[in-house]
Amino acid sequence: MPHLYLVDGSGYIFRAYHRLPPLTNKHGEPVGAVYGYTAMLWKLADALHKADGPSHMAVILDKSSSTFRNALYDQYKAHRPPPPEDLKPQFPMIRDATRAFSLPCIEEEGLEADDIIACYTKAALAQGWRVTIVSSDKDLMQLMEDPSVDMLDTMNNRTLGPDYVVEKFGVGPERLGDVLALMGDSVDNVPGVPGVGPKTASKLINEHGDLEAVLAAAPDMKKGKLRDNLIEHAENARLSKVLVTLKCDSPLPQPLDELQLQGIPDAPLRAFLEHHGFRTLLSRLEQVADAPQPEAANVPQEDDPACDHDAYETVVDEAALDRWITVARHQGWVAIDTETSAKDPMLAELVGVSMALAPNLACYVPLGHEGEAGGADMFAERPVQLDREVALARLKDLFEDESVLKIGHNLKYDMIVLARLDIDVAPYDDTIVMSFDLDAGLHGHGMDELAATHLSHSCIAYKDVTGTGKKAIGFHQVDLKAATRYAAEDADVTLRLWRRFRARLPVEAATRVYEMVDRPLPAVIGRMERHGIKVDREVLSTLSAGFTTQIAELEGVIHDLAGGPFTIGSPKQLGDVLFERMGLKGGRKGKSGVYSTDVNEMERLAADKDSPGAEIAARVLDWRQLTKLKNTYTDALQEQIHPATGRVHTSYSLTGAQTGRLSSTDPNLQNIPIRTETGRQIRDAFVAEAGHVILAADYSQIELRLAAHMADVPQLRDAFARGDDIHSLTAQELFGEVNRDTRGRAKTINFAILYGISRWGLAGRLDVTADEAQGMIDRYFDRFPGIRDYIHATTQFVRERGFTTTLFGRKTHFPRIRSKVQHERQGAERAAINAPIQGTSADIIKRAMARMEPALAAEGLTGTRMLLQVHDELVFEVPDAEVDAARPVIERVMATAAEPAVMLSVPLAVEIGTGPSWGAAH
Repeated sequence: MPHLYLVDGSGYIFRAYHRLPPLTNKHGEPVGAVYGYTAMLWKLADALHKADGPSHMAVILDKSSSTFRNALYDQYKAHRPPPPEDLKPQFPMIRDATRAFSLPCIEEEGLEADDIIACYTKAALAQGWRVTIVSSDKDLMQLMEDPSVDMLDTMNNRTLGPDYVVEKFGVGPERLGDVLALMGDSVDNVPGVPGVGPKTASKLINEHGDLEAVLAAAPDMKKGKLRDNLIEHAENARLSKVLVTLKCDSPLPQPLDELQLQGIPDAPLRAFLEHHGFRTLLSRLEQVADAPQPEAANVPQEDDPACDHDAYETVVDEAALDRWITVARHQGWVAIDTETSAKDPMLAELVGVSMALAPNLACYVPLGHEGEAGGADMFAERPVQLDREVALARLKDLFEDESVLKIGHNLKYDMIVLARLDIDVAPYDDTIVMSFDLDAGLHGHGMDELAATHLSHSCIAYKDVTGTGKKAIGFHQVDLKAATRYAAEDADVTLRLWRRFRARLPVEAATRVYEMVDRPLPAVIGRMERHGIKVDREVLSTLSAGFTTQIAELEGVIHDLAGGPFTIGSPKQLGDVLFERMGLKGGRKGKSGVYSTDVNEMERLAADKDSPGAEIAARVLDWRQLTKLKNTYTDALQEQIHPATGRVHTSYSLTGAQTGRLSSTDPNLQNIPIRTETGRQIRDAFVAEAGHVILAADYSQIELRLAAHMADVPQLRDAFARGDDIHSLTAQELFGEVNRDTRGRAKTINFAILYGISRWGLAGRLDVTADEAQGMIDRYFDRFPGIRDYIHATTQFVRERGFTTTLFGRKTHFPRIRSKVQHERQGAERAAINAPIQGTSADIIKRAMARMEPALAAEGLTGTRMLLQVHDELVFEVPDAEVDAARPVIERVMATAAEPAVMLSVPLAVEIGTGPSWGAAH
């Protein structure tokens, strides 16, 4: 019997759009939804082709927003927002993707996709076919009144039948339209009857039979709001019934016979994937083409099976745990993950551990689950679990076994949680770091996104097992079956990603940066985060009070300049004050109709000294800076002091900055102003414990030194070798004299050129005309032609290859380098110019961090601890007795960190200071 599958394409599109980040292809076009849609459709079409039953398939799309229903009711779907701007250009590409699979892509003017699906369903049933609708849309469930129709919910990997409709709506599919008419639909703006929800609607239909019978019986019902609403809104209910009823009698746009499922075609799909640069999907096509066919070779194709959540094991006895540990030791690797009670690893309690040994061979070891009442009910039954201490002892032996590789995703988090239980995880691979070293700049590196991108798999969401809002529960309250499905999936997916990334590292020349730079960092940074740094609450409190006074004074000044009070933090109110009340020139409105008041706009106004807006713009910038510092640091830091350690534990991300630099959050230490008095005051609050000092070791002008080496600039190389002041040298070369003004300008130019600054950007920095700025850039390139050649070569390379590389082989991808939008393309070019230099700088300080602890330990300096990494600086807490011995070790490790992998032609200078606080150490 022919079996027709009808795919609700709109549902796939929006799922893909919201599941993946805003990706761009090699042409600079937005393709996040296109990529996700292609991967999802491929998975479905491939699975159906390999199965026994399906014979025909089509994707159904909405052609336009206006249909016959809008003619009946002009408010139908009136409240729906238009598609996002970056999604609109993806619709034609999604149609191309569908046709690349040789699948019919069907749409019809004046009909919704649901109506087209209904027409094909009725036509197929008339010929004795079976029909499966790939959707979970409630309107389409009306079609399941025929037993030959079911629905496939790919979101939850389940097949839906009439029983599901009864369970969810209280009636069978044949009466679902009546229930939907009474309920209405706020999303589609179907009016329904006010106050009637699913339970009331199903009760009424079950009691009276159908919608008309309910409305006829309404006058005789018990007096009350329900009766009144049914009488008053009877016509709306009848209209709603028409709106929710599917149109089944329109001519078919394509005959049923043309919907035959042919399998995954090679040529059109290959052309589509190559056009968009979808390398991962293209490699999958290569695997399919190269793999021996089952009929010929009698072996399965080399591809991971779909995740089978029912295959995962819940480990609750010692024999089972020992079995998993034995297999892990035998094969030499195991993927691991932890489930905890909180996001902060310094506060989180361990709830359970999951492990995976092969695809679908995964388990969950619960260690801290309680009854569903979470312990509030003394009679709540605690699920059966292993003795916590026994299990942790067994896991400690495995996780510390040098012969077994532990594989994790964002393993730093798990390491901190386990280290607090005296478990030191080693050796290890981290898939988040591997992904970053392979694909930095192409997409994010969270597990859900990587699973969708590389495995075409949609992971179970955390909220799906814990709930949301007021009904949310902790993971320790999740029942063991659901917990096992969620937790073991994480370990399973991590293992699958590792298998792919491990194979790609040598092929794509990423092994060097992974092994020599990034791989050691999760453990090193994990120890830094655990150490934390002490902050003086009194200093912070005093600063907060001072900032409060200054902010209030600034608000008074700003209100006086503006001619009256307004909310300074409101972009709308500020824009109206500046460009309407005060009449300042040059204001520009965005799509929302609100004037832009971003930092560039404020700096523009402040720079025009002849404008009446200069002073107010400058004061607004000061107000924003102080408000941000107060909220982000002097107030927030007091709340972030750990209750047990009395210290602040920032969290570092190894994938937060595209060029390879570390980024920090909670608190973000990278944004403390470096050269201002206010920034120094905040750093004064970071203090050493009694009997210790803070030691700050900072690379001096490392990016300029790397530029001298990488661009091969003899004058700069020689100047650094002599220890000259590089900014004075540049001032002499450009302006013929060195004084405070020319040196300051030279310093700005030295750094700005390396960031690919334009003539207009430099003009703004130096307060000169664009022509004068261009003259300075031309003179700079005449004096230092190596810099000009480096910029040209780097730009040319990234245009051709799509990425840049550091001296250690780190790739940073720039997908917008070929964008048709000029400002996007130019922005990518500017970022690409600096990426090899900034990335190499990041690589060097990471190597210094990885080597620091062994070097200090070798000298017996066990009390010296590395606490922070900020920009080009490392911050330590050193016992008074170790200061003199630690200083030369730290300086040597940092100065030679690039060696022997990279031998630089310029020396790396390190400036070291000490003091009772971070501020005093500078």
